Amino acid sequence: MHHTTEILLGLFIIFVAAQVGAELAQRLRLPAVVGEIAAGIVVGPSVLGWIHINEPLLVLSEFGAVLLLFSVGLETRVGELRRVGLMATLVGVAGVVLPFVIGAAWAILSGFPTPKAMFIAAAFVATSAGITARVLQDLGALSRIQARVILGAAVIDDILAMLLLGVVTSLQSGGAVNVGALVMVLVQAIGFVAVIALVGTRLMRRSSRLLDAPINPLSPLTLSLAGMLGLAAAASKLGLAAIIGAFLAGMVAAESTQRHALEKQIQPIMALLVPFFFVVTGAQVELAALATPSALLMLLVVTVLAVIGKLVGCGLGAWKLGRRSALIVGVGMVPRGEVGIIVASLGQQAGIFSGSVYAIIIGMSLLTSVLAPPVLKSLLAQLPPLEPPDAMDEESDSCYLYEVEETGHGRPRG
Repeated sequence: MHHTTEILLGLFIIFVAAQVGAELAQRLRLPAVVGEIAAGIVVGPSVLGWIHINEPLLVLSEFGAVLLLFSVGLETRVGELRRVGLMATLVGVAGVVLPFVIGAAWAILSGFPTPKAMFIAAAFVATSAGITARVLQDLGALSRIQARVILGAAVIDDILAMLLLGVVTSLQSGGAVNVGALVMVLVQAIGFVAVIALVGTRLMRRSSRLLDAPINPLSPLTLSLAGMLGLAAAASKLGLAAIIGAFLAGMVAAESTQRHALEKQIQPIMALLVPFFFVVTGAQVELAALATPSALLMLLVVTVLAVIGKLVGCGLGAWKLGRRSALIVGVGMVPRGEVGIIVASLGQQAGIFSGSVYAIIIGMSLLTSVLAPPVLKSLLAQLPPLEPPDAMDEESDSCYLYEVEETGHGRPRG
């Protein structure tokens, strides 16, 4: 009973802290996610010590991220992503290559052996789709072409980051990299994404009446959530982030006739669970390990390099959209969030990172997660409002996207 009371008290503290942090952030004209992450730092072990990270909290946090990306998928049509497929691929590839090169160069110049430098560089590659997706969703910007490019690139980024992590992990033991195994992983990952995104959505369009059964008005929601959990588990089994599977599940559900009802029904569940992801992310920072001037200087350098890597790499990949839109895409890919934290944790568990290096990578992941959302919000606010198309065929994926040119005028695409 005492253990249950502690767990419930911790959940209460996290949830209230999230609401207070979000409210304060919004009053300061910052995205709510910034306040939620900051609230996690305050109530976490580094400041007040009111909560302590444990396995149940990490699981609940992951579930919040899965739910968030499922809801983002609900607002994303596969046809819209296909229209930006080539550009999203360019953004994803450039957003992996340049940050990795920059991270490896910094680590080697800092005196780390090459295998460890490669592992540190892998932490520079990560992108947190959850944090950027939350900002885009809160601002109602998911229908913009820049958002589609970011979300598509995040999927490509995750696949490439997974392969890269496999390579650098092999290097730590001094063994040869198993190229055949990596190729098999790549084929499985691409096959999984392609089958769900293309075949799954087509099947849903043809059989969406199965969700229209009037027996229970919540049946479409419960069945969709079951699909979300199943695909999240499948993605995790293949080595992808679980949130990628959840995002794909949302895209499949978006092709059903119940799409708008699902969007409304899922909001109360999100209001309860999603804040746990951001508060727990903030609570994992260890301020004590960053208390020395040298550690703070190293954190500043690493964060600047991490921002430059994504900003330049991803921005160049989206350059055809115009300078402002390319900047939006670059900023949207900057947050490392939970993905960077996972890479850092793997490095610490393997004895690759010292306590200070681990804290710096964690700090960089959180700083990029806190700094990017306000900038992204400001950039999006400068864009003119989207002009809604005269007609949209909800039964197909042929909806319009609007590309914002440097002139500020919307131009329909596709």
